[in-house]
Formats: sequence, C-alpha cells, structure tokens
Amino acid sequence: MCVTKAELAEAIYEKLPVDKQKAAQIVEDYIELIKEGLDKDQKVMLSGFGSFEVKSKPARRGRNPQTGDTITLRARKVVKFKPSQLLRKAINEGPGAVLDEKDDID
Repeated sequence: MCVTKAELAEAIYEKLPVDKQKAAQIVEDYIELIKEGLDKDQKVMLSGFGSFEVKSKPARRGRNPQTGDTITLRARKVVKFKPSQLLRKAINEGPGAVLDEKDDID
C-alpha cells in the first residue's frame, strides 16, 4: 500500500479551504520545488520529516546476474533520504504516538 499524489491532494482539499484542482496543484508545485532543489545539487530539508540529498556514485564493476558476465556500471547520481529523529520516533513507536516538536533533533 502506498500514498499517491491524488491522496495527498485529497487530504489537502479536506484540511484547507481550497478546491480539489488547487489542492492537486499544491502537491505538484511542492514536488517540483523539491526536484528543482535536488537538480541543483542542493540538500532539501523538511523539518520534522527528513532531508533529501543528491550523492554521486562512482563507476564500478558489476555482474550480469543472468549470464555472469562482468560489466562496468557507469557513474551516476542517486537521491538519498535521511529521516528526522522525529519521524524515526513516530515510526518506531507506531500509530498514535504523541510527538513533541522539541523531540526533533535533525
């Protein structure tokens, strides 16, 4: 099970005084801002949630699992996510855990 953009837009629609189209646009704009930051190799920090950061991975040798042949995997960039302490605590304590803002260390 996963949360979709449509579900996020629906939640915004229910909580804020905006129509469904505006709620969907808010979600799209928010995602676009995160992508633009990552595209510029900036760290994107969302307080109480976590941070996204682009890391470079060097080229390396790998193996084709079907044939066993050695191949070279090209250098690439990957997005890493590091959850905040507040998010980690919420996940580990399960649903209904009460969280204080002072618990956020990141």
